[in-house]
Amino acid sequence: MSDSFLAVGLDVGGTKIAGGIVALPSGEILSKDVIMTLPQRGGDAVLSDALAFARRLVEAAVGKGTSVRGIGIGVAELIDPNGNITSGQTIAWRGVPVRERFSEIAPTIVESDVRAAALGEAMFGAGRPFQIFAYITVGTGISYALVQDGRPYPGARGNAIVLSSGPLSATCTECGAELHQVLEEFASGPGLVARYNQHSSQKAARAQEVTEAVSRNDPVAIRVVQSAGEALGNSVGFLINLLDPEAVIVGGGLGLTGGLYWSSFVASTRKHIWSDATRDLPILPARLGTDAGLIGAAATVWSVKASRVGL
Repeated sequence: MSDSFLAVGLDVGGTKIAGGIVALPSGEILSKDVIMTLPQRGGDAVLSDALAFARRLVEAAVGKGTSVRGIGIGVAELIDPNGNITSGQTIAWRGVPVRERFSEIAPTIVESDVRAAALGEAMFGAGRPFQIFAYITVGTGISYALVQDGRPYPGARGNAIVLSSGPLSATCTECGAELHQVLEEFASGPGLVARYNQHSSQKAARAQEVTEAVSRNDPVAIRVVQSAGEALGNSVGFLINLLDPEAVIVGGGLGLTGGLYWSSFVASTRKHIWSDATRDLPILPARLGTDAGLIGAAATVWSVKASRVGL
C-alpha cells in the first residue's frame, strides 16, 4: 500500500476521551482535543458526547479540504474479535451497537484501548525494534497487550488484556488472615488516591497530586507510591515469566509519571523475573507518550486495510 489517508482516533478512557485526526501511514497527529468522559452519567451520555466529538473532528477535516477514511475507537473495556464491547466495568457500553452508531459518520473499527495503544507503539513508537513485546498501560486502570510481529494478540474472546482486575488471593503465614488484593485497586491512579486519602490528613483528588507529594518528602505519599510500584512489578514480573517477551513498554498517565513509581516498579519487576537470562530485558516508557492510544486507535483503520491486501 503506497497511498496515504487520514483517520480519526478516539481513546475512550475512564477519565477522558482523547481524539484527533491522524495521517497514515506516518502516524502524525494533525489536530487533537480532549473531553472529559464522566462515565457516572451513564453510557448514553458518554456515547452522545463521543459521537459529537467524532463528528466535529470529521467536519474539521472536511473543512480543510480533506476527507477521513475511517474512525478507530479504543475503549477501556473488553472487546471481542468482532468489535463488540463485552464488559461494562467503567463505561456502560456493553451490548450497545457502538460501531454501528459511529459508522453513520464514517466506517468504524472498535478495539480495546490497550491493544490500540500497543499497535501505536508497534507501528510508530518504542515497540518498532521488537518482534514480540508486552505493552502495559497504567492510569485509571491497568492492562496489557502482547504484541507479536506488529499485531496485538486478542486471545480467543478478545480478553487477553486482563492483568490487574482479579484478586490475588493469599493467606498470611503469620496471622492466617486471607488476603484478596486487587492490583488495580492498589496501584492504579484511583488506587493511589484512595490509599493516600485513607492514611493522610491531606487529601488528594488526582494521582498526580500523590506523586508530586513524594518530592516534598511526604511519608504517606512515599509509602503509597513505592508500594504501588512494587505491587505492579510483582505482576509484570510474573507476566514476563509466562510470556517471555523481548521487551516491556509502559504507557498510560501514571505509567509515564517517572520518579519513585517508575523506579520501584522497574526494580520490583526485575526482582520477580525468575530467569537470570531474562532479568535485564528492556523496560521502556512508551515513545508516543499519552498519545499512544489516540494514534493507535486511528492506526487500526490502516491495520485493517493492510490485512485486507495481505500485508
